[in-house]
Amino acid sequence: MRSGVIAQKVGMTRVYNDAGEHVPVTVLRLDGCQVVAHRTEEKNGYTAVQLGAGRSKVKNTSKALRGHFAAASVEPKAKLVEFRVTADNLIEIGAELSASHFVAGQLVDVTGTTIGKGFAGAMKRHNFGGLRATHGVSVSHRSHGSTGSNQDPGRVWKGKRMAGHMGQTRVTTQNLEVVSTDEDRGLILVKGAVPGSKGSWIVVRDAIKSGTPADAPRPAAVRAAAK
Repeated sequence: MRSGVIAQKVGMTRVYNDAGEHVPVTVLRLDGCQVVAHRTEEKNGYTAVQLGAGRSKVKNTSKALRGHFAAASVEPKAKLVEFRVTADNLIEIGAELSASHFVAGQLVDVTGTTIGKGFAGAMKRHNFGGLRATHGVSVSHRSHGSTGSNQDPGRVWKGKRMAGHMGQTRVTTQNLEVVSTDEDRGLILVKGAVPGSKGSWIVVRDAIKSGTPADAPRPAAVRAAAK
């Protein structure tokens, strides 16, 4: 099991394949995605790598985190994420991952926080059909209807789909295809839509249901240090 990466959502565009068909893609950019720490079986009880991405001002970083980043000799990061890996896929602390960590054609799982929509009704939030347009229904055409039974159980069941806060939840979209990567600019083009707004942090992993391609770099594709 390899590490994933932390990327920033740039937006959506389209590219054209060899057949001349346009493919809608989401552009993800890697911004200083570096290994900050290790988690080992002996010390922590599990094996993982902690990655950091983006940049954070020193004055906005807590004293504890300043020491954490200083121990790894990396600049303060805006986002930290741990990735469970096998022992043979640990990456050297301080190494910066590149976009070629993924190969064109492979499937990935993408995790992000969806765009918040505020308070929404049952029809918009859960795709309810609403009540009838006539025959006794007045005022409440877009209401969700009955919410429970009679005296037994005498309450509304937990999980009942009703109006409420829509969006701004952590969502994982599985099996999205990597169309192409640009190592020089740190871009990953993923087919289709990705949860999250522009500029939000996105976590990209190898698809858990499809496995890792044989030609994917192991333990990771690391960007060469600037001379």
